[in-house]
Formats: sequence, structure tokens, C-alpha cells
Amino acid sequence: MRKKWILSLLGLLIVIVYLFPIYWMVVTSLKPTSEIFSDVNIIPTQITLESYQTILTQNYPFLTYMKNSLIISIGVTIGNLLLGAPAAYALARRKITGALWMIIFILVVQMFPSNMLALPLYTIFSKLGLINSLFGVILADMTLTLPFVILILRTSYLNIPLELEDAASIDGCSKWRAFYSIILPLVRPGLLTCAAFSFILSWGEFLYALTFLKQNEMWTITLGMRQFVGQFGTNWGSMMALSVLSSLPIIIIFMATQKYIAGGLSSGAIK
Repeated sequence: MRKKWILSLLGLLIVIVYLFPIYWMVVTSLKPTSEIFSDVNIIPTQITLESYQTILTQNYPFLTYMKNSLIISIGVTIGNLLLGAPAAYALARRKITGALWMIIFILVVQMFPSNMLALPLYTIFSKLGLINSLFGVILADMTLTLPFVILILRTSYLNIPLELEDAASIDGCSKWRAFYSIILPLVRPGLLTCAAFSFILSWGEFLYALTFLKQNEMWTITLGMRQFVGQFGTNWGSMMALSVLSSLPIIIIFMATQKYIAGGLSSGAIK
């Protein structure tokens, strides 16, 4: 019983440590600019919405940045599922020469940092006319997220009995019909997990957006935060308010899919 209480207190302490930066971000966004550094109390003595008014009511293109981030994140999510689902199925179910080396290659590619790929991708995209294009950023983000999607979905497919496909084949289903009608519904937790992670990772991506997007009206919400960093100082209140607002889609998606994410990751860890 005592050990249980100690573990509970330890878990609560870890949660507090992880959540405190988020709490401080929200508190800072609600303080007057003059009080951000002078008021160090955990609970602010004065609360104002002036930072949010700066973002939402002045000439700051908040909605444009949010729209661009949504287009990129949804594009990455759809692209990953369209390419990752059949690719992972082939690696899990079909006898492909060199499949093991393909899996090792995908695992290695997943470890590549984005700063290593940015320059080669910039050279390729400049020749293809994809610089200053949201589609170019979608393709670049997929180089980071697609390997993760393939690896997670492959392990999800491996957990499905082969007998189901054999039974479908006996009933007259083609391989594609069995894949779309029987297999895909069974790996729905894995698909939702991959969709959620693809959206979250591409939403917060910064380097590729900074490298490929030159025009202000094409910027994402992460690039838009740079406008509050000036040569002689940083508008911390507006930056924290923008951080809070830009976190809302991520929080909503995570809360809506948390049970599927837990199920998808645990099923992907079996094999």
C-alpha cells in the first residue's frame, strides 16, 4: 500500500513537471506586457486579454497562418495514409525480395534529422518549381513521417490472422477487395494513431517551412511566431498567446484519438 502511494506521488510529480511549462505559457499570455518579467507569482495578480486582442483584432494574419498549417497537416496526413497503408501491407503480407533490407532502410531513414535533408530537398524542389509551395512542404514533411507510419502499420497488419484473408479469398474476394473491406477496418486503431501523429508532427514542423516558404502569405503558424521577435526585443505576451491558440487543434485531436493512439502503439509494439 505504501509503495502504491509513493508511485502515485512520483507519477503526480512527473505530470506537474511536464505540465508546468504549458501552465506558464498560458499564464504569460494573460499577463500585461509590463508584468511579464516583474510578476513571478505562480498565480498572476493581474489578468488581461490584450495579447489575444493583438493577434485577433490587429493586422496580424493569424487566420492565414492557421489555414496554411491546416492545409499542410491535412495533406501530410492523407498522403501518409494513402502511401503508408498499402506499403506497410506489402511489407507485412507479401513475399518481397529484400523486404528485410527495406524495413531496415526505412528504420534508418526515420532517424535522419530534418536539417540533413533540407539542403538536398531544396535543390530538388527548386528544379521542380516546388519552392514557395505548400505542396512542397507537404512532400518534405512526409519524408519525416511516412517511415513512422509504415513501421507502425506493418506491425498492426502482422497482428491480423492470415486465415481471415484465406476465408475472404475462398468467398470470392479479390486481394484488393479483401485489403480494403476486411483488413483496413481491423487496423483502424493503427490508422488513427498514424493520422494523429502525422498531423501533430507536421503541425509543429518549422525547418522545412522556413526553408521552402519565402512569401509571408504562405507562412505557417510556427513561422508566424517569428514576427514577434524583433531586433531589440521579443513580444513575449503575443508570442505566448499565439502559442496557446496554435496548440488548440493539437489538444482537440489528441483528446479525440487518445484511446486509439494507446491501442495503436501497444499493438504496434507486439511484433
